[in-house]
Amino acid sequence: MKRLLLLIALLLAACSEPLPADKEIYAGDWEGPGMQLSISSDGRLYYQRVQGSSSRTLELPIQRFEGDNIVAGLGPAAATFVVSQRPHPEQGEWVMEVDGVRLVRQE
Repeated sequence: MKRLLLLIALLLAACSEPLPADKEIYAGDWEGPGMQLSISSDGRLYYQRVQGSSSRTLELPIQRFEGDNIVAGLGPAAATFVVSQRPHPEQGEWVMEVDGVRLVRQE
C-alpha cells in the first residue's frame, strides 16, 4: 500500500507544469469561509473545503485554465474550480472568488 501511495504521489508531481505567465497572479495561499486554496507557481493546487459536517481535501496538478477557471487533476478525473472573480486588489488585499466563496490571499 505504501508503494502504491508513493507511486501515485510521484505521478502527480510529474504531471504538473509551471503556471502560465499570465496566470502567476493566482499563485499563493487563499482563505475564505470554509475554504483554503493554495496554488503554487510550479502548477500544484491544494484545496480544502468544509461545509457543515463534511469536508473535502484535494491535492492535484493543474492541467489547464479555461478562461479564469482552473482545471486540476489527472486525465478524466479532473475537477474544475469556477473562478467568478479573478485575483484583484481590493481595499489593500488581494481577493478572488472561487466556487462562490470570496477568498483573500494570505501574506
